[in-house]
Amino acid sequence: MIELKNVTKYFRTNNSKKYILRNVSMVLPDVNIGILGRNGMGKSTLMRMLGKIEFPNEGMIASRQSFSWPLGLSGGFVGNMTGRQNVKFVCNLYGKSREETRAVIAYVQEFSELEEYFDMPVKTYSSGMKGRLGFGLSLSFDFDYMLIDETLSVGDARFRTKAKTHLRKKIENCHVILVSHDMKTLREMCQAGLLVHEGELHYFDDIEEGIKRYNEINQEGK
Repeated sequence: MIELKNVTKYFRTNNSKKYILRNVSMVLPDVNIGILGRNGMGKSTLMRMLGKIEFPNEGMIASRQSFSWPLGLSGGFVGNMTGRQNVKFVCNLYGKSREETRAVIAYVQEFSELEEYFDMPVKTYSSGMKGRLGFGLSLSFDFDYMLIDETLSVGDARFRTKAKTHLRKKIENCHVILVSHDMKTLREMCQAGLLVHEGELHYFDDIEEGIKRYNEINQEGK
């Protein structure tokens, strides 16, 4: 369960404020949730707040669940360290034992398909290679919620299929909060929908209802 209590989130822009949420209170059940909204409405910001990575300006978000970093995160890697060293570093941060660390390294190395680049500095990687490393690293840890922000397009078609297969297996034992413009992916991964629009947040028990309302808003905006 994730509880929002009088949550307000905004960013300052020149002499005004860009509001993502205005005094929102609601309780979200433990289900797979797809976040919908037009560009610029704050979908990714909302996801990071639900995952306690970013915080509201006012109010609070409470949950006893554990949350992943955004799946496929690549910006947090240390460029001068190799892929292997970065994975080991994250394992140390999370208190993994030597045996657990070896298992995580082996999994990420196999999953990412980086071959000799796994032992080369991350600063030599392409964005796609960083995405594959981050995706594999995320999948190798256990969380109550996996946070996913438009990262299912990493790699070529074969790798994307592999990534989705591994992700589906992973979320058999956890939940997911997914930001995506791909309605097919939202339907496949999520039961419920969260629509963020002009400072308001609307929850839908059925993802189809959320998609329907999202499409209506898009039509109204034309």
